[in-house]
Amino acid sequence: MSMSFDPFSQLDRIAQSVFDTSRQPRLMPVDLFREGDQYVLNADLPGVDPGSVDVDVDGHLLTIRAQRSAANRENSRWLAQERPFGPYMRQFTIGDDVAADRISANYDNGVLSVVIPIADRAKPRKIQVESVTEHGHKAVNA
Repeated sequence: MSMSFDPFSQLDRIAQSVFDTSRQPRLMPVDLFREGDQYVLNADLPGVDPGSVDVDVDGHLLTIRAQRSAANRENSRWLAQERPFGPYMRQFTIGDDVAADRISANYDNGVLSVVIPIADRAKPRKIQVESVTEHGHKAVNA
């Protein structure tokens, strides 16, 4: 499987979703948008253990991990148990246009927010055009 990276790609695809033993996908729905000079990724992770939330970048791969512990209900009789527990993971491929060393994340009120700044080298910039006058002097067109 060859992996090619488009240097202009954004956080462009979900590389993998981890499935639990019952083969039901663990849902970590995300919103991803560009806001000015940064990408913002918001992931719904209600009820996860805050200390288990982990965001790391390895090359072009951004990985989000979290864990939700099972409720300890030894003296209870379950009538419904629909809320999944266990590990959660999502992975995203990021392009060369982001500043991986400046990515920041916070977990608040069940939502993980990851802010991914766009690298300075990827921002459009105006190039000065120089022209040489008849007398051999350089004139700068701003």
